[in-house]
Amino acid sequence: MCDTLIADSTITAAGRTLLAKNSDRPPNEAQFLDWIPERSYQPGEILRCTYLEIPQVARTWAVLLSRPFWMWGAEMGVNQHGLAIGNEAVFSKIPANKEPALLGMDLLRLGLERAASAPEAVDVIGSLLEQFGQGGNCVHQGHLYYHNSFLIADPQESWVLETIDRHWAARRVDPLYSISNLLSLQDSWDRSSPGLVDYIIDRGLAKSEKDIRLAGDLSDLIYTTFADGRKRCARSRALMEASRGSISPETMAKILRDHGGDENPLPGLAGADICMHASLGPIRSSQTTASLIVSLEEGNPLILATGTAAPCTGIFKPVWVDAPLDLGPEPRDTFDPATLFWAHERLHREVLANYPQRAAAFQEERDVLETKFIQGALERRGASREERSDYSRSCFQQAREAEERWLEEVRRLPVKASLFHGIAWRKFNMAAGSR
Repeated sequence: MCDTLIADSTITAAGRTLLAKNSDRPPNEAQFLDWIPERSYQPGEILRCTYLEIPQVARTWAVLLSRPFWMWGAEMGVNQHGLAIGNEAVFSKIPANKEPALLGMDLLRLGLERAASAPEAVDVIGSLLEQFGQGGNCVHQGHLYYHNSFLIADPQESWVLETIDRHWAARRVDPLYSISNLLSLQDSWDRSSPGLVDYIIDRGLAKSEKDIRLAGDLSDLIYTTFADGRKRCARSRALMEASRGSISPETMAKILRDHGGDENPLPGLAGADICMHASLGPIRSSQTTASLIVSLEEGNPLILATGTAAPCTGIFKPVWVDAPLDLGPEPRDTFDPATLFWAHERLHREVLANYPQRAAAFQEERDVLETKFIQGALERRGASREERSDYSRSCFQQAREAEERWLEEVRRLPVKASLFHGIAWRKFNMAAGSR
């Protein structure tokens, strides 16, 4: 499960649109930050996506992606023009295609690489969806199939795009919006795929065009209900509304860390929060494995990324599309403390053994450090690429040193994990080879 939210420039403190996302995936399915440079290609070149080959275009833009290690596509990302996209799984009465096609994450990366604005990204994703379809297994271990929705934003405008098989509908949104694993468009959209209305009516999901309620007609009851998307979506929108006019990157970070007001987020067998923690059983099998906040401006958007799981135990660090960093080896689904993702997992998984007490041991210091990182990044907006790269590198190093110190602190505190939660995480740890 995931949450993606947007606050446009009219309601933010600095007058810049902010997009933020938590990517929720299986706990051991590591993500990493991947910088891809701008490139040119020869006519006839072929692009290999996760499962499918498609024709390459003449030129692709530079992008920064947060990418699950095993797939070509990405959960969220930003390009050199200040275009940002996050996607979500959505579940429909129309069964998802199990045959290999383009993943929603592939479509997201293709949109970033081939479009320079939000409306252009709607064109790119929509046309590729119509031509090649979406489908195939969406997780590395196990099986999960779904359709996709997208929040797409540039410095001027934001769009929500929702898909069912090869069909789609899109609407421009403002001043705030969020998506949380459920179809949200009803009878109002600005653009759509050819034949969408006939597609819905022919399947008996609506009697006529005037009767269509996209989300109401097409949403799958079971997955949509147990994903708890309505509650999460309402929560993220309410939190943004509460800060209307003063929304900052720090505001978005706080929302991405939200556990529904519960100071002890360790879950039972059902329910979901914006900051997601996995537990035992098929309903709560996902964990927030990466988080991203983007302050959108043309040419050089400021990006704040954890590069790690669980934003409530992590730190947002500044990065830029044009200032790539060497963050060490790419992670996989097995424990490797040499990687950024798994180095943080040592702290994250120790905190879960007694969340209220262990998280409280360092979160105040974490917030101070993070605020310093953000303010320093804002002061360096106009700095050279080399200066910004050096600053990013310093922030990642300071964060890693702090997390090593916090790890020792939390290990001295008692263990009080619940039975179900303890069983679940012992299984995750054994699968990763970390115990």
